[in-house]
Amino acid sequence: MKKNRFTAALAALLVGATLFSCTSEPRYTASGLDKSAFMQQIQGKQNQLYTMTNANGMEVAITNFGGRIVSIWVPDKNGNYGDVVLGFGSANEYLPEKNASDFGAFIGRYGNRIADAKFTLDGVEYQLNANNFGHCLHGGPTGFQYRMCDIEQTAPNSVTLTYTSADGEENFPGELACKVIYTVTDDNALKIEYTATTDKPTVVNLTNHSYFNLTGDPTKKITDHIMYINAKNITPVDTTYMTYSVIEEVAGTDMDFTTPTAIGARIDNFECVQLKNGNGYDHNYVLDNNCDVKNLAVKVVEPVSGRTLEVYTDQPGVQFYTGNFLDGTAVGKNGIAYNQRVGFCLETQHYPNCPNEPTFPSTVLRPGETYEHVCIYKFGVEK
Repeated sequence: MKKNRFTAALAALLVGATLFSCTSEPRYTASGLDKSAFMQQIQGKQNQLYTMTNANGMEVAITNFGGRIVSIWVPDKNGNYGDVVLGFGSANEYLPEKNASDFGAFIGRYGNRIADAKFTLDGVEYQLNANNFGHCLHGGPTGFQYRMCDIEQTAPNSVTLTYTSADGEENFPGELACKVIYTVTDDNALKIEYTATTDKPTVVNLTNHSYFNLTGDPTKKITDHIMYINAKNITPVDTTYMTYSVIEEVAGTDMDFTTPTAIGARIDNFECVQLKNGNGYDHNYVLDNNCDVKNLAVKVVEPVSGRTLEVYTDQPGVQFYTGNFLDGTAVGKNGIAYNQRVGFCLETQHYPNCPNEPTFPSTVLRPGETYEHVCIYKFGVEK
């Protein structure tokens, strides 16, 4: 068995070496990733690493398995480039038997949690697969983050990802045909455009689960990053991280980021029930951007590097998560162990548990309709 695994790994490396020796395409990305380390057969399909670039030198790398963003290469205030997302240096390390993780992943069919892993639609109850305190999180145990996607490089700055989720996958109804267009724009933004159609009524909530660290050095925590969220309310969580049918104001609480505040300023104040329940920030913020992609949803500033991240979306919410459960077990790019709070996530989305909360925005998709979602992660600098 070990010999077979070694032979398969050697064959994959030889195929990768041959591919890059016979083409003009460079073997390494600007961020230092070895593309041959991503040339691997997974679930009967060939995995690869694709790069998108613009004239400014920004580069984004993405791979088929889980539609994962592997690196984002952007400058600091001095013009020095760094990789500002967490991830691994080979396809093999993303496999769940190696690292069960959501780093950079395309999340579906339902991002975030569905209570008790069930919902009723048109009078029919669907029992999903539970994977988080009895709830269904991020589509279940084998959500999109663990599926092989098809990717086509449509331009030097853009790729198109497609994935068709079978009727009954993770017990969700309907065949769901998904397309995601990733584009690196001239103003150093990564624009993500999601669409999906179904042949049966179903629920959909797609998102991306990149962990950001704007220092470019994930040995450093993200607690000094300055966070602004254009949201006066959250959907609070219980001790199982589940949202219930309440929208709660953040004014006067440690959950309030309507004034730019360091992420770590209050994160360990567990006298705040929501911080205690979330083990830090792990909450859906109800955005005040009118679901208009032109209106700022979030802005983050890293004071030392000067790097900034602005988030724009047409979705009603964003999940702000501060890597509370990273514990050093996962060892990522450049051999760096990912410890607690070395990355934060900003997952644009509908609210958690919408299928069970009639007062929340609907996530129901029916035949003949098209699910649409735009998220823009725009990078910049402040000197």
